[in-house]
Order: sequence, then C-alpha cells, then structure tokens
Amino acid sequence: MKAAVIRDFGPVEKLEVQEFADPIPAAGEVVIDVHATAVNFVDLLVISGKYQFLPPRPFVPGKLPVGVVSAVGDGVDKVRPGDRVLTLAEHGGYAEKALAKEGDCFKLPDDMSFVDAASMALAYDTAWFALCERARAKLGETVLVLGASGGVGLAAIQLAKAYGLRVIAGISDSSKTQLVVEAGADACVDLSVADLQNGLREQVYALTDGKGADIVLDPLGDKFFDAAIRAVAWCGRLVIIGFAAGNIPTLKVNYLLLKNIEVSGIQVSDYRKRAPEKMAHCIAEIFRLYSDGKLVQAPVSRYQLDDVSKALVDLRDRRVPGRLILEPSEA
Repeated sequence: MKAAVIRDFGPVEKLEVQEFADPIPAAGEVVIDVHATAVNFVDLLVISGKYQFLPPRPFVPGKLPVGVVSAVGDGVDKVRPGDRVLTLAEHGGYAEKALAKEGDCFKLPDDMSFVDAASMALAYDTAWFALCERARAKLGETVLVLGASGGVGLAAIQLAKAYGLRVIAGISDSSKTQLVVEAGADACVDLSVADLQNGLREQVYALTDGKGADIVLDPLGDKFFDAAIRAVAWCGRLVIIGFAAGNIPTLKVNYLLLKNIEVSGIQVSDYRKRAPEKMAHCIAEIFRLYSDGKLVQAPVSRYQLDDVSKALVDLRDRRVPGRLILEPSEA
C-alpha cells in the first residue's frame, strides 16, 4: 500500500509517501480501507519526534482514520467487512489501509460522510471532554473559547451551544469573525489587543456584567493563558488543551486561591486508553448531535495522500481555514 512513512524524525517538508507493507489484523483487530484522515496539530509534533507518545519506527502517522472495514482478525464480532467506521487508532491514518482494535471502531451514522467524520475526529472529542468532563459545563454558563477559529475551537463553540451555554469566541484575526459567529458564537473578543493582559479581561467583563467567564478553554497557552486566567469568574474553571501559541506558561497559584479558580488539563488520548466507556459515550453524543443537526462542519480543505507534506505545511503556517483532510481512497 501507499503510506507516509516515518523512518527518521524531522521536518514535515521531508515526509514522503512510500510503499509500505499492508497491515494484517491479529485477534481482536480490524483493517480499514482509509477514506479520510484529518491533519492535526499534534501530527506536527509526532513527525518531528516531539510528542510524548511515539511508536517504534518505522511507522505511519495520522490519528483516528475513517473508512470501510476490509478485514477482521479472530474473535471480531462487533464489526464486519463493509462497515463504515471511525477508528480511534493513534497512528496509521496517512495510508491507504490502517489497523485498529475492534473496540476502537465506531459505526458511522448513515447520514455522516467520511470527510465529516474525519473532520470531527480528535477536534470534537477533545472539545467534548474539555467542556463536559473537565470543565463540568452547566446550562446557562458562559464559556470563553480561545483560538476559536481553529479545529478544537470551532468544535467547542458548537458543542457549547448544543448544551445551552453562552459562548465568547477569542480570535486574533477579525476576518475570522464570520466563521466563529456562523459556528454559534454569541460574541467575540480580540486577542490581538496591544495590552492583552488587561485588555482581554476588560472585554470579557464588559460582556458578562463584570463577572468573567465561568469556563475558559485554552488550546493556545503562552501569553493567552496569562491573560485568560484573569478573565475567569469566581469559582470558574480553566481547561488547558494545548500550547499552539508556543511557550508553556506558568502560574502563581495564589491567584487560584483568591478567586477559588480551578485549572485542569485534557489529554484526550488518555481517555481512549483509561476510560473507553467514557470515550464511547462521547462519540455517541457527537454522532447524536450531528444527526440532530446541531453540529455543522467548518470549512474543509481536501488533499490527496501524495500531498501530505503540503497539507502539513499549510496547517503549520495557518494557510487555510477550517479542517485539513487527507483522502487516500476515493470516497
């Protein structure tokens, strides 16, 4: 099969598509013909060797591929050849075929396309766990979503609205305003203000009668975390999703004490490994909301497998909006 193979870690520009051995399912495993796999920020870390979980080389990157079951190993009885599935495979998606555990396969709703499923994978489950599990969101609360025009940000906006929250979208580029508003944001704040440390809090307070945000979801880190912690309401919760802006911030924890604030993190792959029943519930909720028409896909840019390096560069350099999807097979 054709696959993007990592034999040595390095820059994404050097990632090439090669011939690679077809996967063979062991007991409890399935093989899918891959129809779509999202290109995610975490892939940049994996390919450069900077991610905390790295399989032995050579390997094929690409998390949560979507496709059609083509072969099953011994003991597999919940899925069968021909089933359309989303997988929770941690790698292998940048290829024509991928291997997954039977328990990590979820049958797609009939009305969900491969591209939509791949577009939602990783972004929506990350946002769901951040919002519902770590932040314990409640009906009527206000959530500030940083990096709101990104994949996880747009997912968080839609999920928050579906669950009855008020959403403030944090964006650095005013041209993204329409995108986040169409996703459901009730208001926007400018993350590019000169005095972000005070300016973000002032904007959030102005939108919340001086209270602040009950929940902050932060995929950016860096200076944005430093500013956002000041915009959290009394007894509010801030959830760290990532550090897309660069530096990993630090915090003087006396500030948490003074305002009774909680700060937590979300590493969604741990839920796949440690709490599969919660992950199954999360996926079922996302599929339900999609079928109920409450989740609408962000813009998608589609790439062929041979263009994987270009897709990764476009993601890294923020050249295209919305989600980037690789399509190794014809949908």
